[in-house]
Amino acid sequence: MSRFTTPYSAQSPAADVIADVDLTGKRAVVTGGASGIGLETARALADAGAEVTLAVRDTAAGERAAANITAGTSRGTVHVARLDLADRGSIDAFVAGWMGPLHILVNNAGVMALPEVSRTVEGWERQFAINHLGHAALTLGLHDALAAARGARIVVVSSSAHQQSPVVFDDIHFTDRPYEAWSAYGQSKTASILFTVALASRWAADGITVNALHPGGIMTNLQRHLDDAQLRYVGAVDEQGNRLAVPPGWKTPQQGAATSVLLAASPHVDGVTGRYFEDGNEAVLLTERADGMSGVLPYALDEKDAERLWEETLRLLGR
Repeated sequence: MSRFTTPYSAQSPAADVIADVDLTGKRAVVTGGASGIGLETARALADAGAEVTLAVRDTAAGERAAANITAGTSRGTVHVARLDLADRGSIDAFVAGWMGPLHILVNNAGVMALPEVSRTVEGWERQFAINHLGHAALTLGLHDALAAARGARIVVVSSSAHQQSPVVFDDIHFTDRPYEAWSAYGQSKTASILFTVALASRWAADGITVNALHPGGIMTNLQRHLDDAQLRYVGAVDEQGNRLAVPPGWKTPQQGAATSVLLAASPHVDGVTGRYFEDGNEAVLLTERADGMSGVLPYALDEKDAERLWEETLRLLGR
């Protein structure tokens, strides 16, 4: 299977990717849509005419984001609904409250590099629980709404950090092995890609496409758990210790949202499914970890591991 490419690049902003696309009559959900690339993804979809729901844990922040979007050039409408991906009750309530078809689901929310091990009430490691299991429960719960749209797209925001770790099936939740923040984050993002592979094969008959992506480096609330030494290491602070809005080599939030928007709405990727993108194009398949910032490692696309993760996800979710 040849690598899939488009006319876009790392420098393309979301507005360029969705220019001339009309989403009037389409309904979209963006998790974590109150800030960062989630906000810019929601803005681009609404500007194209979509009815967008910001699925957020902090509804006050969501309302501010919705007002910000609608105060601009938005042709669509923006709603806010509460969703806590660490709380199964919250996910179930969101699913139960959704009525009618859903054309676009952007699984964007996440947490990164929690410095100490943290667990949900189920005992699940929190990064795996939020980044993968919470989104999996949401996606599975919305299947009928997605199928009803007849051509729905699911977009899964993963990360080049998947290169930090495969899914360690023998100890996903760090019960027996020492906790390490980046390994836990990387494992959760590998799981996001593997679940994309599993969904793509299962839901193709329903007309649903599913693709994952790495958005690039963007300064957002995602870095809130990084200490000064980590921020300095990645070049995100200046010599005085001040955070840079756009560190050298990083993207603006508008550029960071572009690949999400491409997969959510662009005709360039009609019918494309089960793939991992970055910088507006399908990522290069690596033979081994290189710079850790680009490309995709084979274990994240492995069909056997995708099947194993599927079964483990269903078991943990009690489905």
